[in-house]
Amino acid sequence: MVKPDPPASAADPNNTGSWTPPSGIGEAEETQPARTAPLWASIRDALGADLAAGRYGAGDRLPSENLLARRFGVNRHTVRRALAALSEAGAIHVRRGAGATVTGAPIAYAIGPRTRFSDNLRNSGREPQTRLLRVETLRADQELSGLLGLTKGDPVHVSETVGLADDVPVSHATRFYPAERFPGLLEALAQTGSASAALSACGLPDYRRAWTRMAAEAAPAEIAAHLWLEPGAPLLATRSLNIDTAGHPVEYGHTRFAGGRVELSVEGPVAPPQEAAAPRRMP
Repeated sequence: MVKPDPPASAADPNNTGSWTPPSGIGEAEETQPARTAPLWASIRDALGADLAAGRYGAGDRLPSENLLARRFGVNRHTVRRALAALSEAGAIHVRRGAGATVTGAPIAYAIGPRTRFSDNLRNSGREPQTRLLRVETLRADQELSGLLGLTKGDPVHVSETVGLADDVPVSHATRFYPAERFPGLLEALAQTGSASAALSACGLPDYRRAWTRMAAEAAPAEIAAHLWLEPGAPLLATRSLNIDTAGHPVEYGHTRFAGGRVELSVEGPVAPPQEAAAPRRMP
């Protein structure tokens, strides 16, 4: 007796005896493998965990690309992509020929009546350093003479510095001082590298912040290079005026902080009050 063929079905319309799965079933495992994080992201996370655990501190250099490639069993291009991601996050700075340097956690930087760079960094557990870029004497323009209580054309001392925390640059500052009041300031700055120490050496042991203005700026190429940033990177900028105990202006400054390396907090006047528009002149 011959058995009848089984009825046709959607899975086997020709009654061939073999089952063909409907479209889409069983294909995902063959054509769409499970997604995993790219290798560079895994390396980024592993190095980030090292930083979070304190295995590398601010100012430390990470192992070279060759050593990292050997550690993770990948090529240098993959390592370079991971380092670039950490650099974009502000955790490290990568310089060609110098490797990757850890920038550390943001520094809590207080702006108050007696703002001092060194004190702020030491209070955050960081070692302060100052790199003097230039000192010179110029003639005050209209704006600067008004800020310092001078006459247009009066001499002013100018200093340009980079502030570092554990060997990592965090700020760039340009400061202006009335030259006739502090004739020996340039020499004192060159010797001490500190604005407060130089002013003390010139007979001003104490001064205070009159006001501070804050704004966001894009890093010019020259300043970006000093701060280990890309041109156009975000900066936190302050413009400030310091005065002596009699209210006479002694220093006007423009400081730019590397965004992501410093957190500013204000403990005094942020913007100059109306009555401060005309600084007191020296008698």
